[in-house]
Amino acid sequence: MSNAVSVRIDGDVQKALLTLEASGLSRSEAIRKSILDAAAALRRKEALRAEVATLEADEEDVNEMQEVAFLMESLRASG
Repeated sequence: MSNAVSVRIDGDVQKALLTLEASGLSRSEAIRKSILDAAAALRRKEALRAEVATLEADEEDVNEMQEVAFLMESLRASG
């Protein structure tokens, strides 16, 4: 079952919608695709945040990154 939604759009959104429609999408398809794409981008962002948090919590990995950074800095300083 589908639900109808009413949205007010400004000039920038109107231009973007026209661009999507010019690609061959219907207005409804363009809006649905945009919502799905935005939600997917948010999920990817959250997954990346979770991955970073996991890496930051890995003490062994953090120590190794610090050792590599120190080594790189010492090589730069001696060069």
